[in-house]
Amino acid sequence: MIIGIPKEVKNNEFRVGATPIGVAELVKNGHQVLIEKNAGAQIDFLDNDYRESGAKIVQNAKTIYQDSEMILKVKEPQEEECSMIKKGQIIFSYLHLAAEEKLTKNLLEKGCSAVAFETITANDNSLPLLAPMSEVAGKLSIQAGARALERSQGGRGILLGGVPGVQRANVLILGGGVAGTNAAKVAIGMGAHVTILDKSLTRIRYLCDIFGNSANILYSNQQNLISNLEKSDLVIGSVLIPGALAPKLVKKSDLKLMKKGAVIVDIAIDQGGCCETSKPTTHSNPTFIINNIVHYCVTNMPGAVPRTSTLALENATLPFALEIANKGLKKALKENKHLANGLNIHQGKIVHEEVAKSFNLK
Repeated sequence: MIIGIPKEVKNNEFRVGATPIGVAELVKNGHQVLIEKNAGAQIDFLDNDYRESGAKIVQNAKTIYQDSEMILKVKEPQEEECSMIKKGQIIFSYLHLAAEEKLTKNLLEKGCSAVAFETITANDNSLPLLAPMSEVAGKLSIQAGARALERSQGGRGILLGGVPGVQRANVLILGGGVAGTNAAKVAIGMGAHVTILDKSLTRIRYLCDIFGNSANILYSNQQNLISNLEKSDLVIGSVLIPGALAPKLVKKSDLKLMKKGAVIVDIAIDQGGCCETSKPTTHSNPTFIINNIVHYCVTNMPGAVPRTSTLALENATLPFALEIANKGLKKALKENKHLANGLNIHQGKIVHEEVAKSFNLK
């Protein structure tokens, strides 16, 4: 199979679809890899490294899309990329289509096969290709939140861990999945007072086991949400329904209950956000303020640490990319039900139920 790896074009996105090591694995399995010039240069994966791994360096994205059977990338195709997608082409990347109606319609019109990293499953119903970036985003959310709490950023002007004789910050984490758990680890490590809300009793027991008395683990209901919003300095939104829009847990009216200068970091923004007032932002302009509450809603948070993120992501994605390339898409999907769960769009049709529900489509 001819596999194309374009340079990412989303704002401040320096990750790349494969490292030179990953390219070498694809080439070793008999595949041809085309990679756009300087695709990995910002994270010190140089064109010469890719050449030595067996890739062909291509001057522009247009040629990549024109000549490739499968496009392997990180973020969802941007508008200028959608125009280059061919009928029957395989797009293998993060897509988050439930929050992207225009992109969904573009991919339907193109007649491609869009396989989304974030809906591929594992035997335990976890999301193995979402997990590494959720780990990164969870840890980054506390760094971003701590920065946004600084007075110069519009925040309350407090330090997460406090100092001797001064109260620690209160951090509320909505959702105790992979992202929420990693956020809690960093927040606890920085000395904050941490509360986690989750609806799964199985997950709550797990969180209690790993955190013990270092975090307050509560069942997620309206009373617990409101009472903790009122006293929180930093709120991390990390709820997830695979493939679907995130539920709007924090309403606009709830903001008036929060402390002036408190911060919301909405990790769920890729799936529409779990706060009613959230809207996508970029690394170059990451925050905005509504009702005196600072919102951080960057849609590609792991892009802030692109080398770490690229290496972590490839560990998860490469086996699936190889399976598609080695067997062809149809056979790979038939033989691997977990990979089949990643197929969101195929030949002009939506084939993932949650994506269809988001837009009231069949």
